[in-house]
Amino acid sequence: MTVLAPAVPSTDDALGTTAARTRSAVLERRILEDPKEFRVLTGDRPTGRLHLGHYFGTLRNRVRLQDLGVELFVIIADYQVLTDRDVADNLTEHVEELVLDHLAIGVDPERSTVFTHSAVPALNQLLLPFLSLVSVAELNRNPTVKDEIAHSRQSAVSGLMFTYPVHQAADILFCKANLVPVGQDQLPHLEITRTVARRFNDRYGSGAAVFPEPDALLSDAPLLLGTDGTKMSKSRGNAIALAADADETARLIKGAKTDAERHISYDPAGRPGVSSLLLLAALCQGRTPEEVAADIGSAGAAALKRTVTESVNEYLAPVRSRRAEYARDRAYLRGILREGNERARAIADATLAEVRTAMNSHY
Repeated sequence: MTVLAPAVPSTDDALGTTAARTRSAVLERRILEDPKEFRVLTGDRPTGRLHLGHYFGTLRNRVRLQDLGVELFVIIADYQVLTDRDVADNLTEHVEELVLDHLAIGVDPERSTVFTHSAVPALNQLLLPFLSLVSVAELNRNPTVKDEIAHSRQSAVSGLMFTYPVHQAADILFCKANLVPVGQDQLPHLEITRTVARRFNDRYGSGAAVFPEPDALLSDAPLLLGTDGTKMSKSRGNAIALAADADETARLIKGAKTDAERHISYDPAGRPGVSSLLLLAALCQGRTPEEVAADIGSAGAAALKRTVTESVNEYLAPVRSRRAEYARDRAYLRGILREGNERARAIADATLAEVRTAMNSHY
């Protein structure tokens, strides 16, 4: 597995987004040239059903990378459900739903590893030495952590919130992933991972790199708003779930926020609700939002919503069909997790042994 040269932090961008986008373009070319040089770690917390925002934002990119030949690890981060809430509700159901969603969109367990966080003890043992490599000040000024604290659903923010970026570093580094698909808001988290890897190598590596410094793979993923005009979110009830049926999809889109102007146009800044619906239809049709808007013209919001409903239901029909088929065999889902967990445990055990050797704590 190739260890890529480190990205240079941007001086004109607090999050380093400009440099990350430039680097991502280089990485995309290298993936096409030699996909097997890359190992990707990505995943989700099992807090509810995945939706179209997830799909067009990250999920279909996972399938694309898998199909190109990149080694894909998908973590179902069940421990991290507790990061911003007091209780992990309906955890077993949510975990199985995530597995179903990934199978339905095309993640192949024969080619990719799907596993749960809590089933890999050695992964979590990496957290303690990794925490010793970062300062409280570094964790405290992480802008993503600050935002997550502001939106926390806990009665009191727990210490887990501050360790979250380092826990993510363990998720990534246990399998020595060298590529992590992220949104720009996750760049500070990934920079913590790179810092942990670099400091561990410097402190314990004896001249050899124990861990790669993983690169961010930023995509031009579209931002889809929820049906209420705010960020699409599992917890806000404004999202169209991949598991939704055609009638539920129609009902949600019918209630979507638009505006009073009858002529339909694509103007994300001035008409965010209308534009998000146009974008959704365009993504499903493989066209541009402007082309969809031109077709609808002055037919109004009702025609727009009919177009979006038809486009989404047609696009998701094969996904829903596969999902329903997999859902009939829960034992198969558990088997996929069992095999994925076993593979992840073997890799984590080997990595932990390497870490203990490097730290002279192998007794």
